Amino acid sequence: MKIHWKRIGKSISERFRPEMIQCFKEGYDFKTFMADAVAGLIVAAVALPLAIAFSIAAGLPPQAGLITAVIAGFAISALGGCRVQIGGPTGAFIVIIYGIYAQFGMSGLAIATIMAGAILVVLGFCGLGSIIKYIPYPVTVGFTSGIALIIFAGQIEALLGLNCAEALAGAKMPGDFVGKLNIYAHSLETVNWGAVALSFITILICIYWKRVTQKVPGSIVAIVITTLLAMAFESFGIQVETIGSKFPAVAQGMSLSLPQFPAIEWSAIRELVSPAISIALLAGIESLLSAVVADGMIGRRHNSNTELIGEGIANILSPLFGGIPATGAIARTATNIKNGGKTPVAGMLHAVFLLLIMLFLGRYAALIPMATLGGVVAIVAYNMSELHLVKGIFKSTRSDILVMLTSFLLTVFIDLTVAIQAGVLLAAFLFIRRMSESTEARNITRLLAGAPEAPRADDLGQPGIEVPENVEVFEIYGALFFGAADKFKA
Repeated sequence: MKIHWKRIGKSISERFRPEMIQCFKEGYDFKTFMADAVAGLIVAAVALPLAIAFSIAAGLPPQAGLITAVIAGFAISALGGCRVQIGGPTGAFIVIIYGIYAQFGMSGLAIATIMAGAILVVLGFCGLGSIIKYIPYPVTVGFTSGIALIIFAGQIEALLGLNCAEALAGAKMPGDFVGKLNIYAHSLETVNWGAVALSFITILICIYWKRVTQKVPGSIVAIVITTLLAMAFESFGIQVETIGSKFPAVAQGMSLSLPQFPAIEWSAIRELVSPAISIALLAGIESLLSAVVADGMIGRRHNSNTELIGEGIANILSPLFGGIPATGAIARTATNIKNGGKTPVAGMLHAVFLLLIMLFLGRYAALIPMATLGGVVAIVAYNMSELHLVKGIFKSTRSDILVMLTSFLLTVFIDLTVAIQAGVLLAAFLFIRRMSESTEARNITRLLAGAPEAPRADDLGQPGIEVPENVEVFEIYGALFFGAADKFKA
């Protein structure tokens, strides 16, 4: 069999065309660089607390989130198909990362992330960048709202400053929704009112600071103010948990280690396939949705295949340095555009700025109160829930409501992977049902044969056509497929 290498090379070049290359072909000047640098610095300020908060919320040390924002953020901008996309860790991954890390450890999480990256690369090179759009909208709304609820539930400990050690009795915090609520219920007498005050102040600042200015992120302002308050509380004997007290190594500073491939346990590979698919789907959905939003803001169209390939490569590289799954982030991408970011250089510089902060100022992260990060993540969870979309689904058809509720409940009480699979299957079955109900078929055999009692139809032409024995003729309106088979009854 002859292999057409030129045709293969042409196909690859069509599907993998990073926007960065196109930008430099069009011309890149110092003015554009300065605009990208300013936008990159502002986005780095937004990404810094989020990267730390998401990592800790997933049960990992803060540097894992920062490493992801640096490595994956740089790769997504440099190799992606959207010129203003900003990548990094996002809230959508918290739930699935927590589960994988609790069961398989950091090595298992790294392998699952690399597998997910490989899946995204294959999808992109196969030209399946648009396949994500076939995941039903109610499924996406359902599992996104479910993830938001689980994320918020996971922050109750930090928001209230609970000490769950006695309730856990040496065990790890459960990964399931009901298990966490049970532990919290048995720990309510340990509420730390200093932590409650800090989390409340954080939430207020994140909500209302945008009325003061949008140039400085509210989360950064909240971190500065509440960190100073926590130090003041300590002078009055009020102790609140900080990143340094939970992760003592952070006080020694953070570093970026050399890439190292995780140890592969072949027995775990098969169990990690399903989580890897979930990571790939989440990364693909969120990144392409972010790219679509960016298209509307800048008036350009992204390359979905290139975007998936870039996301895939980023997720392959991130765990080699100790990072976690990453995708395009809608809020950070919008911040980039609003602050003048014009090319992928803005996203690459945002990663560089984060790296410098991590290396030279990382030790000061130890002073940040956990209650502050809980407040930041709680705001993210509320924004993720998108309650207006949920209300919109309830005004839609009963089948859409059923699909959304199924996806939501399975996400909260069972597993995100199961929720996605069940939601897609249920939506497919309901779609088949709707299509079969819209198909109409009537027997016109007697009409064509010229039977006097048969109704006349002007669009059938002259009657009197000879119909062979044991043959029935039907007139069909709608889709002709297996779901409409019962319509064809003589």
